[in-house]
Amino acid sequence: MSPSFRLVYVPGVMPDKWVRVWNERQPDVPLTLTQAPPQPAHGMLLDGEADAGLVRLPVDRTVLSAIPLYTEQTVVVVPKDHLVTAADSVTVEDLADDIVLHPLDDVLGWETLPGRPALERPATTADAVELVAAGIGVLVVPLSLSRLHHRKDLTHRPLEDAPASSVGLVWPEAATTDLVEDFIGIVRGRTVNSTRGRRPQPAQEKQTKQKKAQPGGADGGRRRQPSAGTSGRARRGTGGGTGGATAKNPRRGKPRRRS
Repeated sequence: MSPSFRLVYVPGVMPDKWVRVWNERQPDVPLTLTQAPPQPAHGMLLDGEADAGLVRLPVDRTVLSAIPLYTEQTVVVVPKDHLVTAADSVTVEDLADDIVLHPLDDVLGWETLPGRPALERPATTADAVELVAAGIGVLVVPLSLSRLHHRKDLTHRPLEDAPASSVGLVWPEAATTDLVEDFIGIVRGRTVNSTRGRRPQPAQEKQTKQKKAQPGGADGGRRRQPSAGTSGRARRGTGGGTGGATAKNPRRGKPRRRS
């Protein structure tokens, strides 16, 4: 059975560019993509149902390894005729009189929710967006989720002083395979020939040893050409200077006439 690589990712994350590079570098190892909400995605990693994941942080670092990738901007989603659309950005205090929806799949770690609470929490972010469109309240989410659930009758504004959501590459610590290392290299922008994080393959080790064994090291034993200064001094020492006089062969005077 041929190997495969299973990648889980959460809504809002766009893995396309990394998947494209994987397919170019690993044409014989198919990559399987699965989208899952944050908590189920963590469960898939812990249960061995995925080799790695692009998920929202934090995660349980006692069993999962993680590389933080980026932190998203937090925005408030509102109807296009909402008062806050008159400003370029919004503060938490600006939402004091609004009903701020708090879906059950919220990914922001609020200590104190802004605004006024709704009578009940929507089941999902998608449900909360529908309520915003119906004029029930406003919604605070990472920018990528606002774009994912974009509607023509809604807009968003950056929200200052709000918690932010970070995304990271995560995998089971006890299952750091060569394929996982390959994907880590892709995400970190390593070149195809980079062996960082992996033991060089036998062919690479052989090439390295052959290069080291060549005379002269990295230059392959090639003879070094004399520098311009050295060659110039050599030419001057062969009688090529003005008048052809040298230290070893000074110019002789006129020969004496024989009597």
